[in-house]
Amino acid sequence: MPLILPVDSKLPQFGENCFIAPNATIVGDVTMGRDCSIWFNAVIRGDVNFIKMGDKVNVQDGACIHCTYQKCGTTIGNNVSIGHHAIVHGCTLEDDVLVGMGAIIMDNAVVHSNCIIAAGAVVLENTICEPGSIYAGVPAKKVKDIPQEMIGGEIHRIANNYVRYADWFRDK
Repeated sequence: MPLILPVDSKLPQFGENCFIAPNATIVGDVTMGRDCSIWFNAVIRGDVNFIKMGDKVNVQDGACIHCTYQKCGTTIGNNVSIGHHAIVHGCTLEDDVLVGMGAIIMDNAVVHSNCIIAAGAVVLENTICEPGSIYAGVPAKKVKDIPQEMIGGEIHRIANNYVRYADWFRDK
């Protein structure tokens, strides 16, 4: 069973058709839309501020989503994939974003729609990532614009695949 706990009387809220892996942890002021999936060993801690997730968000194995007390909540749009062992902290990810494996996105950063944050990238506090761009490196910098076919071919494909993967595990 996943660990799902209230914090200060706030219990996580789940949309329709969400999959939560048996060893995922979700606590506090967390709201997610429909068709979301939270994978093995992922942690979503809405204990010190809110975490709001849209539809078709997947939080892959070992990823951590958190926020900053009395300062920064975390807002995640629709069709967002958060890669294995990524850290998303007190920031905003708009719709159609792909966060690569092991990437870190810090407080008050804004990742605009149709962005890819490369594996291992570190998006520093207060960084604004332009829409339709790929960011990579430490600290993360824009490396190029995303070709239109990559939005459907990567960002949408991965978000849709994770809805399908969740079906393999649901009610097992």
